[in-house]
Amino acid sequence: MTLTGCKRVLVIVHTVTYGKRLRDVVSLLEADFRVQVLFTAPPHEFGGGVAQFLQELGSVVLPWNEAVRMDFDLALTAGPRRVEEVRAPVITLPHGANYLKRLVGVGTGVSGSYVFGLGRPDLVPGGRALPAAVVVPHRDDLRALARSCPEALPVAAVVGDPAHDRIVASLPLRETYRRALGLRNGQKLIAVTSTWGPRSLFARIEMLLPLLSGEITRNGEHRMALLVHPNVWAAHGAWQVRAWLARCEHLGVGLVPPEADWRAVLIAADWIIGDHGSVTLYGTLTGAPILLAAAPEQEINPDSPAAALAVTAPALSAAHPLSEQLSYAAAEYRREDYAPIASRITSEPGGFNRNMRRLMYRTLGLGQPAYEPVTRPLAAPDPLPLPVSPGPLDSGDVEVTTYRAPLG
Repeated sequence: MTLTGCKRVLVIVHTVTYGKRLRDVVSLLEADFRVQVLFTAPPHEFGGGVAQFLQELGSVVLPWNEAVRMDFDLALTAGPRRVEEVRAPVITLPHGANYLKRLVGVGTGVSGSYVFGLGRPDLVPGGRALPAAVVVPHRDDLRALARSCPEALPVAAVVGDPAHDRIVASLPLRETYRRALGLRNGQKLIAVTSTWGPRSLFARIEMLLPLLSGEITRNGEHRMALLVHPNVWAAHGAWQVRAWLARCEHLGVGLVPPEADWRAVLIAADWIIGDHGSVTLYGTLTGAPILLAAAPEQEINPDSPAAALAVTAPALSAAHPLSEQLSYAAAEYRREDYAPIASRITSEPGGFNRNMRRLMYRTLGLGQPAYEPVTRPLAAPDPLPLPVSPGPLDSGDVEVTTYRAPLG
């Protein structure tokens, strides 16, 4: 090592989703020569793509079996799997917007339901010691924590939400993002967002694609971007996801890869069609009308803003033309109906960087750098692929060369 005596911070990246959240967090340690950041990737069923993600970061990556034998001054994680094996004070963070999902009848919590991220299995895995800090985005989450894992209340810290703050800081750049995506003047963008699992929008995508990409994209007045949760890519494989959606370009739908930053696409959208996942909820910050294609009551935390969104946003219907439903959603949209839902994402709007940096440096036993941690606007996204003209596939011929890989 050229620089010695640094405090060592271990970033535990189970999945691409966790890694993208933690990337915002570790940026708060930039330009501090007192701190060395290292990364590791524990075994995880949704770990596909993590190695490439970390390679593109250019980070030092420790093998998991080596990381658990070393001592660190701080560890950061957005998931609980095997974190108890790490020898460091651990700060846990949610990996999405708030705590939206529950599993009924499993774990601890209200009426036997287990809210992901707030239950005892997530916060004290294996019955081991509590983490050094449990980051929550909203003060109301403390009440849920008191019910599900009361022993964690003394280490809970209301810090805020990094994605919320970066989206809000980037809203003035909407037109920049639209130009970067390749949208023409007057062209409308529909963002279709899906979480993962059998009750997600993607689980119904085969039935929805004809509706989503029918008459609405043929006239060239609309473009569509499909944002699929990285867990879908990791579990089924990138080749399979692209194979399932290979006709999307022919139908005018742009498939956004899992490593891309979805937030700029969301800001650029004129409508959002989504489910009960985090990306749809973040859409309440943008002012775009929302249509829900899936909102399974049994999977939604009833105390979360996702539950409020499920009874506020209109439901997508396969029985009516999409153009009519988009017009209805736009006509019925009232910003004041969605503002209370958006405000439930964080009770510290604009404060994540300040609060999180203070928490990390206190845990490290260091004084903070003497400058304000600025929330940077999002980078411009890559352009959406242009629709492919009909080719031999439309007449039943097999012609692999007619396929182009969307967005690389």
